[in-house]
Amino acid sequence: MQIVNPATEEIITTLVEDSPESLQSKLKTLQKGQKSWAKVSLKKRIGIIARFSDLLAENIEALAATLTAEMGKPLQQARNEVNGARARIKYFVDNSQKYLKDETVTRQEGLTEKISYEPLGVICNISAWNYPFLVGVNVFIPALIGGNAVFYKPSEFSTLTGLNIEKYLKKAGVPDDVFQVAIGAREVGEQLLDMPLDGYFFTGSYKTGLYIYEKVANKMVPCQLELGGKDPLYVAEDVADIASVAAGTADGAFYNNGQSCCAVERIYVHEKVYDQYVDAFVKEVQSYKIGQPDEEGVYIGALSRQSQLGFLANQVKDATEKGANLLTGGKSVTGKGYFFEPTVLTGVTHQMAVMKDESFGPIIGIMKVKDDAEATKLMQDTEYGLTAAVYTADKKRAEKILQQINAGTSYWNCCDRVSAPLPWSGRKNSGFGATLSHPGIRAFVKPKAWHLRG
Repeated sequence: MQIVNPATEEIITTLVEDSPESLQSKLKTLQKGQKSWAKVSLKKRIGIIARFSDLLAENIEALAATLTAEMGKPLQQARNEVNGARARIKYFVDNSQKYLKDETVTRQEGLTEKISYEPLGVICNISAWNYPFLVGVNVFIPALIGGNAVFYKPSEFSTLTGLNIEKYLKKAGVPDDVFQVAIGAREVGEQLLDMPLDGYFFTGSYKTGLYIYEKVANKMVPCQLELGGKDPLYVAEDVADIASVAAGTADGAFYNNGQSCCAVERIYVHEKVYDQYVDAFVKEVQSYKIGQPDEEGVYIGALSRQSQLGFLANQVKDATEKGANLLTGGKSVTGKGYFFEPTVLTGVTHQMAVMKDESFGPIIGIMKVKDDAEATKLMQDTEYGLTAAVYTADKKRAEKILQQINAGTSYWNCCDRVSAPLPWSGRKNSGFGATLSHPGIRAFVKPKAWHLRG
């Protein structure tokens, strides 16, 4: 399997993909190791994970450089990702003891009733390439703390980062037979689905998530899916600083090249501030520096996958043929690398793919609306349900709108953010289950009820 730098199209290295035989061998290793790991005290397991976080900090420059080289993320954004992962790990380190310890729920004469939490066993983590540290730690950190062994499959577009994760987990003290990496693309993932694993946790597209869900359903084991979104954002007419809102929401749409499940994917603006907002938004987007992701000041790096260039070009073509206005961008950058210009479209409608289908790239449609009712109706018009945002001076107004949106996360005067103390979950085609917060700790254990007389 060739690892290609998407910014230069050069081959970084070549790895040997796992065979069916090597995968079976790794599974047997994990099944044996998990039993011993579950007997390690929770306090010690947490301490090992804390050491892993320290190692990420000590090696951040090398880790960020690898992530940038194989995924195309600007170097500072790669550093930000490692630091963001450490913040999430801190939440798990600080809170897992509280949510995994035995709970006594009844204590009366002659009867004690309690709940204990046991590991699922060996879980499969099929992870994503866009934020391999962030989406990875959402799963393998609480899984390991909970006493599970982890069969970790990084995306083929971020395998070197996955191997770095394995390296530092084991350096921190995670036993070799408790964390194993499956190296490969789709075929390797298919084989993992056929194995007798005790839970499946996937981050990626709706199409692949649905396939995984259907494939493993007959195993009757937990299956949790963190899928995509078509995240809407509404700008009301009472915002105080249009330029600031435009800059912040543009960042929400274009950070990490728009390759984020919670990136802003469609924007609705009240007609009273529409022209002012669009002017400020386009000005902000046109200021973004495009270039090699290891260059200072670059905001738009390379897309991770070459196939996405054609996908985005087709969204632009579909929109403009149906009457949309292309205000900036709209095409691939000539030369080496998978670069696409940050693109802003206005005059868009919900008959256009750019307002209906997940883009996962540096492209946004902005639509004028006459009032809150129209904005709410359009925000609701989606098969996804990950996040939704409202910018207004009135908190109650925002809450009234957001309560009508069937999404797992609501934002008032902010967007495109994830906080470890809050659950991260989707609705509809954005998946189900939760990572982060206390539901994300208990997602990797199974409760046992105890009735104790005497």
